[in-house]
Amino acid sequence: MRSVKVVVTGPFAAGKTTFIRTISEITVLSTERAVSDSSKEVKRETTVAMDFGRITVDDDVALYLFGTPGQERFSFMWETLSKGMLGFIVLVDYSTPEGVAESQKILNYFKTLSRVPYVVAVTKFDGAVTPQLLEEIRAGLSIKSSVPIYSCDARNKEDVKEVLLGLMHKVLEVVDRREKQATSY
Repeated sequence: MRSVKVVVTGPFAAGKTTFIRTISEITVLSTERAVSDSSKEVKRETTVAMDFGRITVDDDVALYLFGTPGQERFSFMWETLSKGMLGFIVLVDYSTPEGVAESQKILNYFKTLSRVPYVVAVTKFDGAVTPQLLEEIRAGLSIKSSVPIYSCDARNKEDVKEVLLGLMHKVLEVVDRREKQATSY
C-alpha cells in the first residue's frame, strides 16, 4: 500500500483538528492542551505539536493526515511536519477579519518549504460562499486561478472528502507529469 502524507494547516481555530477528526478512520492522535493565553476566549484547547489521522482511499493508497498547530508560537513544528509531504491543505477561517491575512502568511511559509500541490478550504463562513467571495479570498491569498478553493464545513464528512479528493487530483497531476518527463529521456 502506498502512503501519501498530507499536511492540514491554517491559523488558530480554523478547524484543522476537526477536519482530521471528521474523516479519520482511526482514533486521531492529538496533542491538544488547554489554552493558557487570551486565546482561551476563542476556544479552550489548542494543538501544540500535531494531530494525526489516516484514511484509506482504496486498496493501494492511504492518506496520512498531519495537522499543524495554528498559533505562531508553535510554528517550529511546521517545518518538521512538512518533511515528506506530497501536498497540503490551507484552511482559511473566514469568520474573522484577519483570517485571510493569517492564512496567507502560513501559505507563503509552506510554499517555501516544498514545491508540492496545495488546495485552499474556506471554513467558518456565514451565508453562501459565492464565486465573488472565492475570488476575494483568492486575491487576498495571492494565489493563481489553478489553485482550487473549496468551501468546507470541517464537521461535514462530504465537505472534507471533497477537499481531500481535490488535493489528490492535484498530487496525481504532478506525479503523472514527473513520470512522463522521466520516460521522455
